[in-house]
Amino acid sequence: MERKQLPGTDLVISSICYGTGSFGADVVGADVDALLNLYRDAGGNFLDTAHCYAFWLTPGGAGCSERALADYVRRNGKGDWVIGTKGGHPGAGGYRKVEQWLTASRIEADIDDSLGRLGVDTIDFYWLHRDETRRPVAEIMETLNREVKRGRIRWLGASNWRTDRIAEANAYAAAHGLRGFAASQPEWNLARKNTANPDPRTDDGTATQSLEESDQEWHRRSRLPVIPYTSTAAGYFASGGERAKDAYDNPVTRTRLARARELARELNATPGQIALAWLLHQPFPVIPILGSHHREHLKEDLGAAALRLSPDQMARLTA
Repeated sequence: MERKQLPGTDLVISSICYGTGSFGADVVGADVDALLNLYRDAGGNFLDTAHCYAFWLTPGGAGCSERALADYVRRNGKGDWVIGTKGGHPGAGGYRKVEQWLTASRIEADIDDSLGRLGVDTIDFYWLHRDETRRPVAEIMETLNREVKRGRIRWLGASNWRTDRIAEANAYAAAHGLRGFAASQPEWNLARKNTANPDPRTDDGTATQSLEESDQEWHRRSRLPVIPYTSTAAGYFASGGERAKDAYDNPVTRTRLARARELARELNATPGQIALAWLLHQPFPVIPILGSHHREHLKEDLGAAALRLSPDQMARLTA
């Protein structure tokens, strides 16, 4: 994998990020080492976790991913790993529920927890897991920058934020000499999602945010990097739609799957690799997050980094 400097930061990261949401719960012991070693040996160095991972898998699971990464680093060394974690989640069943999740005290508490679990003094890349749209961006950016000045976090990201809110937040940061968001982490892949983003007027912060056509146009103009999760559409392009039907199965996605299969035959690749390569060839920086926790699947997905798609091939997939 190639490594490049993330625009606007001093971070040099691999072209594919690795999501560790199940680490410490479904993925434990020697499997953690095997997967991280495989990713590292392929040139990877950018890891994604969160304060709440993996509350949905096991009782008391919040924080287990961060602890699993800390254990690996303690035994193998920090090296050039870049670890990003997320805080500021409103909560869900099995995870603490709060009415206000982006207050200064809530952000500070989440950072406290993540620093302790990761066993570090500074978090390389800190994401806000959700937006709290009733809260002014000025207040949020001031809170985050106080944490930057304290040396507890370095670079900032917005996960599941609308692009208009990111633009507003970054405009405020630029006008006041503050650090803005260096990247966005939405749900995005080659598939067409069956459900639209939530209405901003009724958004309670629990819904995920997909990158829609208008959002893609904003990223083309702003050049703000996208680091998307669910980048393989939950395996849709590998399974032929048997998985993730509720989320992605529709005529548009089925057409894109057929074209990905055709292109895969031409390039001696797999449809899943084609779908990932499509993300890697966007006209703005994109660093897909892989979530596979099976070694063979991960190895296959990482092979997408070597594919090169022409403009005509890109157009074929979505025309």
